[in-house]
Amino acid sequence: MVHSYGYKSGTRHMFQKKFRKHGMPTVGKQLQTYRVGDYVDVVADPAVRKGMPHKDYHGKTGIVWNVTPRGVGVIVNKKVRAYTLRKRICVRAEHVRPSKCRTQFVEKAKALREFRALKKAGKTETGKAATPSRSAKIVKVKKGMRKNLKRSPEEFDSFLPY
Repeated sequence: MVHSYGYKSGTRHMFQKKFRKHGMPTVGKQLQTYRVGDYVDVVADPAVRKGMPHKDYHGKTGIVWNVTPRGVGVIVNKKVRAYTLRKRICVRAEHVRPSKCRTQFVEKAKALREFRALKKAGKTETGKAATPSRSAKIVKVKKGMRKNLKRSPEEFDSFLPY
């Protein structure tokens, strides 16, 4: 049997709604506000065919660079052979959702701001931070492991160009 290489080939499970989640998206999807610089996940909604991203971008996280009445412009990293290209794609709002990739960073920054405010007011001890930090350590190698860490030029002969 021949293999097809169409625009939506290999998306049998990718563009498929979850069990008991079928139907058109809710109004909240269209009312969601996006601003330039926001992190968003590109996840295609199979119920809406207009403005659907290519299957290569499904599941990728990107940064909003343009907002229009119906769509969102997203900068996404795409791996092409050995390169990572920054692609600018225009996607309809139904196929985009706010990303949760920065929640931990935002919480940590907020805790640090609170700690600094308390420290400035003199209400905390100077040595303790709000978030646990890792202290510096010296890594010691066991005597039997040292010979494994050494590299010789002969190991890299196979990588030389012909």
